[in-house]
Amino acid sequence: MNINMRAIRPVRLGSLAAVAETRPDGSMVIRSSEALGPYPRSIVDALAGWAEKTPDAMLIADREGSWWRSLSYADVLERIRPIGQALLDAGLGPDRPLMILSGNEIEHFLLGMAAIWVGVPYAPVSPAYSLVSTDFNKLRHIAGLLTPGMVYASDGARFAPAIEAVFDPDTPLVVRTNPLASRASVLFDDLLKTAVTDAVQQAHDAITGDTVAKVLFTSGSTGLPKGVITTNAMMACNQQMIRQALAFLADEPPVLLDWMPWNHVAGGSHNV
Repeated sequence: MNINMRAIRPVRLGSLAAVAETRPDGSMVIRSSEALGPYPRSIVDALAGWAEKTPDAMLIADREGSWWRSLSYADVLERIRPIGQALLDAGLGPDRPLMILSGNEIEHFLLGMAAIWVGVPYAPVSPAYSLVSTDFNKLRHIAGLLTPGMVYASDGARFAPAIEAVFDPDTPLVVRTNPLASRASVLFDDLLKTAVTDAVQQAHDAITGDTVAKVLFTSGSTGLPKGVITTNAMMACNQQMIRQALAFLADEPPVLLDWMPWNHVAGGSHNV
């Protein structure tokens, strides 16, 4: 194998040393020998911090045909407050979470961050349950478990058969494009026009590390999908663990090429 050594540069790694404890029952616990550093209450607190430090730095970009759309940290922070207000206005909360049917895109990201900001759990669901399935059994099962207070689909026309088959017409529906003719739909861009009240700040102040941020579902390859609860602290702690193990991430702003579906969960891991 030919490797251009000039393209390889040293990077700083954290301590990867571990200690193992064997318990009387024969089980073994392996943990890092380095104490975990401090981490914020929620990843949205980190988002707010970077929006203050580097407001104009690009946070997210996605491909739109032959061109790119992008938002800075300040752009995202500006948008999630009115979206959060719209979620609260619709009565969303722990018993009426947000359910996202479509895949990775800026609108999906904004909805997720806004939900976390105001303490509303959200669940990104595999698009295949809506677009590939013909009986919609897995989607119907998940909807029954979640009792969503709002559903989002990027393209209303593509997701219309699943929406019509699974969701009550009274369930608020948000789409980016192609509203359904058969039921009331709100365009995503209209959420951005929601007037922000003190309720957003109050809801944001009330979230804790134990507040449920999202629910991810297993693939259902061995049965119906199972929900995996993810709290704010779990997500923030996970990021701190990565930062300590891959210390170079603290030395320079990382640029991530994101290919994994945001609904993915496997082996107890989760995307953040």
